Amino acid sequence: MFSSQSVGDVLRRILKIEPEPSKDGQPPVYFLHHSNSGIDYYTEPEPTVGGWLRSLVPSPQGAVRYVRSVFLFTQWLPRYNWAWLIGDSIAGLTVGFVVIPQAMAYALLAKLSPEYGLYTSFVGAAIYWVFGTSKDIVIGTTAVGSLLVGSVVVAVQEQQPGTYTNEAIAKVLSAMSGMILLAVGLLRLGWIIEFIPYISISAFVTAAAVTIMSTQFPTLMGITGVNTREAAYQVIIESLGGLPRTQVDAAIGLSCIVLLYAIKHFCAQMQARHPAKQTTWAIVSSMRLTFAMLVYTFISWLVNRNRRETPAFRIVGHIERGFRHAGPPPLSKELITLVLPELPAILIILVIEHVAIAKSFGRTSGYDVVPSQEILAQGASNLIGTFVGGYACTGSFGASAVLSKAGVRTPLAGLFSALILLLALYALTAVFFYIPHAALAGLIIHAVIDLPTPPKTLYKYWRLSPVEFVLWWIGVLVAIFVSLEVSIYVTIGTSLALLLIRLARGRGHFLGRTRVYHYQTPARHAPSPMDSNSDLASSSTVADRHLASFHERPGSGYFHSKPRDIYLPIDHYGASNPEVTISDPYPGVVIYRFPSGFNYTNQAQHIYRLVSYVKAHTRPGGRQASSKSARLWSDPGPTSGQDDEATTLPPLRAVVLDCTGVDGIDITSVQGLVDARRTVQPLGEKGACGSWVWGAGWDG
Repeated sequence: MFSSQSVGDVLRRILKIEPEPSKDGQPPVYFLHHSNSGIDYYTEPEPTVGGWLRSLVPSPQGAVRYVRSVFLFTQWLPRYNWAWLIGDSIAGLTVGFVVIPQAMAYALLAKLSPEYGLYTSFVGAAIYWVFGTSKDIVIGTTAVGSLLVGSVVVAVQEQQPGTYTNEAIAKVLSAMSGMILLAVGLLRLGWIIEFIPYISISAFVTAAAVTIMSTQFPTLMGITGVNTREAAYQVIIESLGGLPRTQVDAAIGLSCIVLLYAIKHFCAQMQARHPAKQTTWAIVSSMRLTFAMLVYTFISWLVNRNRRETPAFRIVGHIERGFRHAGPPPLSKELITLVLPELPAILIILVIEHVAIAKSFGRTSGYDVVPSQEILAQGASNLIGTFVGGYACTGSFGASAVLSKAGVRTPLAGLFSALILLLALYALTAVFFYIPHAALAGLIIHAVIDLPTPPKTLYKYWRLSPVEFVLWWIGVLVAIFVSLEVSIYVTIGTSLALLLIRLARGRGHFLGRTRVYHYQTPARHAPSPMDSNSDLASSSTVADRHLASFHERPGSGYFHSKPRDIYLPIDHYGASNPEVTISDPYPGVVIYRFPSGFNYTNQAQHIYRLVSYVKAHTRPGGRQASSKSARLWSDPGPTSGQDDEATTLPPLRAVVLDCTGVDGIDITSVQGLVDARRTVQPLGEKGACGSWVWGAGWDG
């Protein structure tokens, strides 16, 4: 029977691969044993591909840990107690009443009837506790997510008008997004979201808020004949042109916004006057949406109870009781093909919005949030939700804030919210009949009007990164004049291009030597921020040329330690003092520092700069360099003046590579270094090629 070693030897001979040199007979590596001052030794085994592959196979204990990490409730549910139950029940029931009007309003943004928002919020509340890592998050409908779902519905209807219902399109979109998010979560690929920059999301949310308000304004004012499927700027123009067609709905919508802001302002004033009851007034403020819906539903019932067929203003109308739209999604090949191109933007926004909210509350409350597990919870909610009539959902910041302020203790609070939503679906659908559309539009506008990035934050963008500030404006303008989907692709694509440019064109630096001293002043001369006569001693570090002022004052009490050499960029890049003289480290020695990473994207630039610098600062050595016949046709050789100057330059003795900022290296980079060594070899001293030394800070 052949051993793996003999098979490997046969394959090496066939493929003509030279075996690695054996290390047998070499002395072992010794380590000092601290406990008894003895000496231990350890011989590191050679790494193999087979060993690496075997390390990827999970152990039985690892498989058990993975299953427990997926179903996180198994870790905390056995410790559940009555105190947690009381806190979860109060918080969950409170959020349930807050979510009902929001869910119904946001469903209209998704081009669906209001009950679909209740389905979506019910599934998110009922499932999240099984997988989630945050006690504060509430999965359900959101304004931005619903708007994106509505844009997909509109896009499919424009391509295949009348072929599929809006509900079928939303179901397929939810199922596909759920399957993808579920796979990302199970494979623990949550780190992918780090490639999506914050500036892209900020621009998108701002543009989405403008788009939402523009599409809801005609409904708020009762203006008909406005095509809200157009770009935001066209909707705004058509809405302003339709102001003469304003109807009585405007009285409902505008007064609803005024009422909501009046309650918000009143509660904020009460929080300031009564700090001990801030939480109570915050919860009261969050219930203003529910209160407004009850008020205007009652007004609508008084006005329209005897004219259900011809109401005085637009109302929601009949809503199916229970889960009448439950069923599997119609996953036809044609519909999947139509939805698939719209899916990336949906996934990006759903994931970023959810994880950002979860991390925000995690930092506030002092617990850790696992992005992969949150994505898994999202995927499960979207996939299961499509079977009961839900559409794509994500974390809701408003509802999550209410849950946190209400004293939630564990993720199980979502079950109590689900009970309230279940009650609404089976007992309150007759009441929902009279909800005015204008009131729902006012609720939506009130909810999103604070989403745009404020000018103060934009000014910070300008101060921190002018390039990204311009990118933010590009994203907003593209969203308003083209579409939200194109905006998110443009901003993310441009951000990634800027990142690649920074990686590929990052500038390395040649280092020189300067001498510094650490000096200390006596107590009587030490300055103090508060008093110039302070007795506190002080110390500092100065470069060689600045030490003269202290040497010229004998007896002053200033003293310094022995000098030490430090290495700084020769071109004074960064915050080094431009008045300090930085000299070459040693004749014929070149020190080059890589900025941040050395890989295939930037190795050509670094190698070119390194070789060019070596050629310019060392003289050719050896017979080959001085021979005209040995010179390349493209090398004209030095002129008479340059030849005289070159005689004063030192030969190349060593090239030191400072790889402190390099965390890994690839084959292209290694080959570049090999080529560079071959190129500068003739510059070495009479047959010497110069030493190449890697910086001690490199961990690669």
